[in-house]
Amino acid sequence: MACKLQNMENIFDKHVTDSIKTRLSKLRNESKPRWGKMNAGQMLRHCQAPLNIVLQKNTYNLKPNWFARTFFKRSMYSDALWWKNMPTIKSFRETEDRDFDREYESLMNLLEELESKKDDDHWPAHPVFGKLTRTQWGKMQFKHLDHHLRQFGL
Repeated sequence: MACKLQNMENIFDKHVTDSIKTRLSKLRNESKPRWGKMNAGQMLRHCQAPLNIVLQKNTYNLKPNWFARTFFKRSMYSDALWWKNMPTIKSFRETEDRDFDREYESLMNLLEELESKKDDDHWPAHPVFGKLTRTQWGKMQFKHLDHHLRQFGL
């Protein structure tokens, strides 16, 4: 049985963004993951990818996929927590060493930029999942960040 989040949070709620930033501020270069292979710098870089997609900075050459759109799309913004060691799509994998401070700053800047767009009415289609509402984008972004913060015990 999947573990559930109570009332899935939405990154577009200020208190949620502030909470994510507070949790991120507790991450250190030396922080060790509870699961997975990424170190802290790699995780920070990895967490930028979905933000880059919603902000239309990069599509990572993702292609529409019937299976993902049909079966995985709902898990992106459902209340069910993602499982540990969930597979990562190839273009989001981080295997190279990353500068922790640079990646932290980049992620925080992307969060600020997304926060500034919280009241926008029009949102881009996701390259794999297609049309998403503001709420779906917001829940998906929260869920991904929360998953990796929990990975590091935050």
